Amino acid sequence: MGNKKEKKDKNYLTFIPIKSKKIKYKVKSNGNVQLIVPRDSLIEKIAIKLFFAPENLKIDLDEIGSFIWSNIDGNNNIYQIGKLVEENFGEKAEPLYERLVQYINILKSNDFIKFIE
Repeated sequence: MGNKKEKKDKNYLTFIPIKSKKIKYKVKSNGNVQLIVPRDSLIEKIAIKLFFAPENLKIDLDEIGSFIWSNIDGNNNIYQIGKLVEENFGEKAEPLYERLVQYINILKSNDFIKFIE
């Protein structure tokens, strides 16, 4: 018989997100987080020189996004973060896990976070 590869099903909600070390952030006066993303690719560096573009991209998070970012601490998994969001925002965050997973995927795809499994 041929070898069967064992499929590993992993529960996304058990993943623990951690912030990328290259992403800086600050908490603004309204309590929301502003991500400060360095533009460090070759093309971005050329654009900075030629067009006097800013060296960093600034991204303002909304209230729920800021709360999620603040709870990405290398200890909380996605499920735990979801429970914290639910406790603090209730129905305002619904549909909770669909939105949370989509938001976490956006952060991951932009290399703002990575996962500890």
